[in-house]
Amino acid sequence: MTEQKNIRINVELIRDWAQNCLQQAGAATELAQAMAENLVAADLMGFRTHGLMRLRYNLTCLQDGSSRANGQVKVLSQRAAVQLWDADLLSGLYVMPKAVDAAMTMARQCGTGTVVVKRAQHVAALAVYLEQATAQGMLVQMMCATPGQQVVAPYGAKTAWFSPNPFAIGAPTQGHPILFDVSLSMTAAGKVRKAIAEGQPLPYPALITAEGNYTTDATTFLADPASVLAPLGGEQLGYKGSGLCLFSELWTLGLSQLGRHQEQAGLDANTVWVQVVDPAAFGDPEEFKHQAQAMVDGIRATTPIDPNRPVRVPGEGAFKIRQEQSKHGIEYSAALWRQLEKVALSTGIPLPNS
Repeated sequence: MTEQKNIRINVELIRDWAQNCLQQAGAATELAQAMAENLVAADLMGFRTHGLMRLRYNLTCLQDGSSRANGQVKVLSQRAAVQLWDADLLSGLYVMPKAVDAAMTMARQCGTGTVVVKRAQHVAALAVYLEQATAQGMLVQMMCATPGQQVVAPYGAKTAWFSPNPFAIGAPTQGHPILFDVSLSMTAAGKVRKAIAEGQPLPYPALITAEGNYTTDATTFLADPASVLAPLGGEQLGYKGSGLCLFSELWTLGLSQLGRHQEQAGLDANTVWVQVVDPAAFGDPEEFKHQAQAMVDGIRATTPIDPNRPVRVPGEGAFKIRQEQSKHGIEYSAALWRQLEKVALSTGIPLPNS
């Protein structure tokens, strides 16, 4: 069998194509632009499971009405440094930058600002929104949960209660900002589906079967009854991930007052907690960057276990990938490119030439 090569495509060309597809599906221009921008931004940083791999899903949501094509969020309550929003199924790709901006505005006045958003249609990769705050010299942290989803088991269980619940932080330094984005489960559901599509096992036991066994067999995720995701820490230390999942859901589902027992099962709408802190409220913001840079330098100065694998600061890998792909084009696998070709066929909007 002939090995199929990956495809390289200009960033602006593929972004414009995605925006055109989203507009044809009914999305207003501003919304389609934000959705395309943030899906492609995820691909640029190497977050493949949350990039254009999800374009068809977003188009389907717009077409079937499970994602609103236009409109604004509703501010349900607010104080000087706190707001609760209802996105009412607007795309999280559109809502998240607005939430970060609102949190920054409050932080400039109060030193900190927090926005909790409920019912935002899938927000994708949290990492792509972090630099909006760090570029302004601010700290940012985010947590996300999905009240309509149950795929992660609490520690000691073999049935699910939690969603995978990503957690992300960003901090400015004197160089590249620190960017950290992880799931509070052992892996994300998207990575399990990717392993199934590629016919590969998971790299570590991240699933718990219906019999209560930890496994790397991704296909058990499609079994009946299906396996569930293990909390971060796995078989030995999963109580840590289980506690973190509970933490994230108290700060999201609890504060939004929309819990798993209330939401429609299977609805892929996220609740997100966004908090921004302005270091200037505590002292000289340049001194904060100096302190953060000293931490980064200290990490890099440690002795690696493997000399061929230097110790990395969170975000370094994403910056390296983005720099390379911005110059040479985003690299898509042949399998993903075939998915995009199907989108092009269904929309009648040809893919740009690679």
